[in-house]
Amino acid sequence: MTTHALTDSWTMTRRELAHWARQPVQVLVGLVFPVMLLLMFGHLVGGGRGVDGDYVDYLVPGMLALTMAFGLEGTMLAVTQDLNKGVIDRLRSMPMADGAVLVGRSAADMLQSVLALAGMLAVGYAIGWRAQGGLTGFLGAVGLLLLFRFAMLWIGIHLALVAGRPELVMAVQILIWPVGFLSNAFAAPESMPHWLGTAVQWNPMSQTATAVRDLFGGPGGEPGHVWAAIVWPLALLAVFFPLAVRRFARLSR
Repeated sequence: MTTHALTDSWTMTRRELAHWARQPVQVLVGLVFPVMLLLMFGHLVGGGRGVDGDYVDYLVPGMLALTMAFGLEGTMLAVTQDLNKGVIDRLRSMPMADGAVLVGRSAADMLQSVLALAGMLAVGYAIGWRAQGGLTGFLGAVGLLLLFRFAMLWIGIHLALVAGRPELVMAVQILIWPVGFLSNAFAAPESMPHWLGTAVQWNPMSQTATAVRDLFGGPGGEPGHVWAAIVWPLALLAVFFPLAVRRFARLSR
């Protein structure tokens, strides 16, 4: 049964990857947009209120976390389009494991997220950022970033299934924006009003950004946040993964 489910999920992953060849612009925009944000905040807008040390060393890990939180609309649109074009009805007529469509879609998104992360790291190195935490810290930071992305992805899939139509995706996507902008990606919480700084510190993305900064050995990192950066995404997955699969199962009946 498990082998059957994995085979079906890989088949659906290849289906999603085939879309990349037909929609290269959408993939390219998803990779370039976070790079533009990094360069804008790092060299054009500036910032870094309350940051001790080089601002680029603080900004790059925050932008990596922000990149993992954003860009979900492509997956959300793909899910709603499959629902509305009858693709799901055709797929469910086949002997396919429940949830393989969603797993395939999420796997394709994670592959694109790896590419986006690699591109951002390369740009970070190009503008002077360096990881100082060694290979173990570097791999641990990348792992936390991808775990956070995986959790955000299943939130997006669930919201897409709730929205049901492509034209509602942008309205639902707005609900995710506060996670990115009410965070410590650009400035230290200590520099903010107390109530806002408290909210920012509790933000799951802030926990990931702070833990990643610590693992990279940069300013703004705190060792105690590593566990929080693991627990938050796992808690979100425990809620939204079964909700998405259950919602998909009801829509497919």
